[in-house]
Amino acid sequence: MPQLEHIEAIERRLWSAADTLRANSTYASNEYFLPVMGLIFLRHAYSRYLAVRDNITANLPTRGGKTRPLTKEDFSQKSAIFLRPEAQFDYLVSLSDRDDRAQAIIGAMDSIEADYDSLRGVLPKAEYQELDNGVLGQLLRTLNPDELKQVSGDVFGRIYEYFLTQFADQKAHDGGEFFTPVSLVSLIAHVLDPNRGVVLDPACGSGGMFVQSARVVEEQHRQSPAERLTFYGLEKNATTIRLAKMNLAVHGLEGDIQQAVTYYEDPHELVGRADYVMANPPFNVDEIDADKVKSDPRLPFGLPGVNKKGKASNGNYIWISYFYSYLNARGRAGFVMSSQASSAGRDEAKVRQKLIESGDVDLMIAIRSNFFYTRTVPCELWFLNRDKPAHHRDNVLMIDARNIYRKVTRKIYDLAPEQEQNLLAIVWLYRGETKKYLTLLAGYGRRTLEEAAACLSRGGDQPAAPLPGFTAALKGLLDVLARCLPDAGEDAGQKEPAEALEAFGRDAAAFEQALAAQQAAWRAQEMSNGALREAIDRLAPLAEAGRDLARQVDLLYKLTSPLADSCNGDRVSNRDVTRARKAADEARAAAVEQLKQVRYFWRQAHWLAERFPDAELRDVAGLVRLVNRAELAANDWSLTPGRYVGVAPEEEDEEFDFEETLREIHLELADLNAEAVELAATIQRNFEELGI
Repeated sequence: MPQLEHIEAIERRLWSAADTLRANSTYASNEYFLPVMGLIFLRHAYSRYLAVRDNITANLPTRGGKTRPLTKEDFSQKSAIFLRPEAQFDYLVSLSDRDDRAQAIIGAMDSIEADYDSLRGVLPKAEYQELDNGVLGQLLRTLNPDELKQVSGDVFGRIYEYFLTQFADQKAHDGGEFFTPVSLVSLIAHVLDPNRGVVLDPACGSGGMFVQSARVVEEQHRQSPAERLTFYGLEKNATTIRLAKMNLAVHGLEGDIQQAVTYYEDPHELVGRADYVMANPPFNVDEIDADKVKSDPRLPFGLPGVNKKGKASNGNYIWISYFYSYLNARGRAGFVMSSQASSAGRDEAKVRQKLIESGDVDLMIAIRSNFFYTRTVPCELWFLNRDKPAHHRDNVLMIDARNIYRKVTRKIYDLAPEQEQNLLAIVWLYRGETKKYLTLLAGYGRRTLEEAAACLSRGGDQPAAPLPGFTAALKGLLDVLARCLPDAGEDAGQKEPAEALEAFGRDAAAFEQALAAQQAAWRAQEMSNGALREAIDRLAPLAEAGRDLARQVDLLYKLTSPLADSCNGDRVSNRDVTRARKAADEARAAAVEQLKQVRYFWRQAHWLAERFPDAELRDVAGLVRLVNRAELAANDWSLTPGRYVGVAPEEEDEEFDFEETLREIHLELADLNAEAVELAATIQRNFEELGI
């Protein structure tokens, strides 16, 4: 969570650096796109290189007292790129203005292409020769902030996506539809659960589907994705193909990605041969030449409508038909699709009916709007399975996840990892994978205890734990305030914070005792559903105590504010007061965040156990329903989840924070004001250029 709280600021700062490059070069926006993305590729590659290097080095074999040198194979096994010293980002950042940075970057790209045949001719090189040496230095330094040295690959992937879509918004690159949010790609990949075989993305964009498929194989099956999966992709834009190959390479992967217009071309000839199809195609395209596709073998259900101009009325069902046709007899498909498609009428409805009657529509997941950088519309995730179990052939699992999301910025939402896991848990119950569900439930219980323990103690040379740290910081602030106002006594409110801190100490001690009791009970915990449900219920008081302590922490700090405001610097310097106040506020924020995690993970367990008390799939109003074919037929063969699951009863949001909401509104207003100023300046420049 803390990483995502700062992601927007990091993105803006990095984008500002890209704008600086454009302003100080002769390149137009479509020309500086690739050199900037090339440097981000190097930075991303270096992050992954550092993440695995020490572990690889520690396990290198030795002979005669000499350790074998690092090789690219060592890094490929860890889904990373081997980087020679001259290609490592720290080296490039260390160059001075006397050095030829452009030539050094070209050398870095050459060294990578020398080791990886799949990248020959892909990485940008000549583009750097026209750029100012000083500007390149500034850009390199800006792309190397401390935050990026700490973040995970997913967060960097988000920055990577942000840059791509910002360039698309500037018309520096085609479209924007192919940048699928990481959380949606991850959900698709985990529902499909690829293990071995051919993975095809007929609209592969920058290759995110391949990367997440590989992650599933690596993390869930403990296998090498490079050995288990074969990737094939189609993409119409040559520049995007370069980005996709760079994205694959930075994760230690390779793929056969061909330039083609998928509507009319099928260079891989994979009809009936793919084990997995994953895609986020462009929505609602209406310019597909019907004559060119009407006899295509990839349309097993026929052409879904033609308009007066001889064009396909809408391309959604052409894509859906193509995805279906690529699957082999045991193949699975998962893809993003416009929410219009699931209930579209006329010829599209006829195609949808045939698809449903095949028995191969597996499940549908509705996603709310604002998940994409460049689209605000809602969408749905479709899943097909050519090898559905017989008892599910006439059923489709409907999940309405429109109320399940996390707000990242005022414009962008995504799924928190736990929200993704909870949706997957529903799919596991549908598939009869009860053990996975129970393992997740038990994991939430253990995580609740771990987060509670982290409130009180840290191992080794870690900084002070949040609760003791806050207590110490607040005592330090009160000591400073006592020196500042020695004669004020109770009238100045000094007694109230001291008494509240004493009460807080008692409650924190009670929290620690309750934790110890729960830890002892959990060690003897059974993995049966009934036992886990009882254990989760027993954790409820601990979760509530964590919430109450968080409120106390905020209140304690607020009680000191009037005292701190009253200090005038006569007895204690303003600097000392400010320093003590800042330390207490930072400790407050750390304590509140950690305490919130206790209740957060308990709530995940409670959310699942309350909705699926018998560890079996059941209908849950507003969330999930297993729908049979007769009901689908009675509803015009609609595949819109909200049409079947109903409306959930309204629940009170116990986590609602009025002050935090006001802060968010204030920040949103500030953002809107800043955008208004920027827009006004742009309009003014445009008028000036027009000579008006």
